[in-house]
Amino acid sequence: MSDATKRFAAAAAILLFGAIFLQARQRTEVVPNRVPLDFYPHQLGNWTGVDVPLEADTLKVLGPGDFLLRSYTNDQDAPLDLFIAYFSSQRAGDTIHSPQHCLPGSGWVPIENRAITLAMPGHAPFPVNRYVIRKGEDRRIVLYWYWAHDRGVASEYWAKFYLVADSLRMNRSDGALVRITSEMLSGETAEAAEHRLMPFTTSVLPLLNTYIPR
Repeated sequence: MSDATKRFAAAAAILLFGAIFLQARQRTEVVPNRVPLDFYPHQLGNWTGVDVPLEADTLKVLGPGDFLLRSYTNDQDAPLDLFIAYFSSQRAGDTIHSPQHCLPGSGWVPIENRAITLAMPGHAPFPVNRYVIRKGEDRRIVLYWYWAHDRGVASEYWAKFYLVADSLRMNRSDGALVRITSEMLSGETAEAAEHRLMPFTTSVLPLLNTYIPR
């Protein structure tokens, strides 16, 4: 199957599920109770977080939702940022924005990307995106994934598939994007940067279901 055929099939599938999704909108949606992201811990192991206000223009683009941007530091490693965007409903067109589209708009150029696997106790491993991005001489490593109903996926297309499926099955369209970003050190490889992020990332995972309902 050619790349063009694959893209056409993916687009057709999204349109089909979108039509089904519109039918599901006729029902009154279930919006679960949850703990706001403001209460996400500022202390994660030896990491201490400081909230970073989102600019008004950014909030306007994101739309109605609950957002967290926090910079975490410790005494040993380079600082990193945790960004979580949660939408209690995605039926009115307020859907999750993929970093794949947003980062180039901010001047960051992706120079490497691949999927890696994360795991946490009591949960099956799941794929996440690992990007290396560059702006001038600055490089950053980015991990991000979509999280909803105790399920993590890397693909934007799979996230939309499950959005429709969960709307039909559970009458819910809530979900979130989780992104972890850090500056890369001089001469640091992507593999070394990924290894450096893993202890923090594994401390984030077990808390997600408290703020992003199962």
